[in-house]
Amino acid sequence: MIHILGFSGSLRKESYNTALLRAAQSLLPANAGMETARIDDLPLYNDDLRKQGFPPPAERLREQVRRADAVLIVSPEYNYSIPGVLKNAIDWISRPPDQPFAKKPVAIMGASPSQLGTGRMQYHLRQSFVFLNAFVLNHPEVMVARANERFDENGVLKDETTRQIVAQQLAALVAWTEHLRKR
Repeated sequence: MIHILGFSGSLRKESYNTALLRAAQSLLPANAGMETARIDDLPLYNDDLRKQGFPPPAERLREQVRRADAVLIVSPEYNYSIPGVLKNAIDWISRPPDQPFAKKPVAIMGASPSQLGTGRMQYHLRQSFVFLNAFVLNHPEVMVARANERFDENGVLKDETTRQIVAQQLAALVAWTEHLRKR
C-alpha cells in the first residue's frame, strides 16, 4: 500500500484546489491511500523560531512528510507563482536537520478559473523541489483551467475528463513511487 500525503496550497473555505484534493482522494488506485495535512496553523517562517525548536504545527507537518511514501500538492496560482502559505509550509518542512522532501516522490496539480490553469505556479514549485532533491512526477500534468465550470455548487468535481486525468496522475505517482522503491 502506497501512503500519500496530500495538502492544498489554499486556505479559502470554498477553494477549487481543496475540492480537487478531495476528488483526488476518491480517485486513488486500489493500492494507495491518502492522508491530508493542514498548513493553516503554521507560523510565518522565521529561522530564529526554528533555532528554538520547530513549532508543533511545523514538526507535525515535517513528520507527516517523513512518514509518507509520496506527496501530492494541490495549489492555486497567485501572482503567477506559488501562494505564500504554500511557500511558507515548504520552508518549514525543508529546514535541516533531515529535510524530509529529499528523494521523496511528489506530484503537483492545481485548479484555477483562468484559461491557463496553474502552469506558472507549477513550474516555480518544480524549481523549489529541484533544490530540495525531491523526485517530481513529470507526466501527466494536471492544470485544471476554468475550474468554475468543472466543479458543481457543492465543490464536487463533475467534469469527467478532469476526473480521468487526475486518476491518471495518481496512478502514475503510485507507479513512480514503486519504481523509486526498487532503486
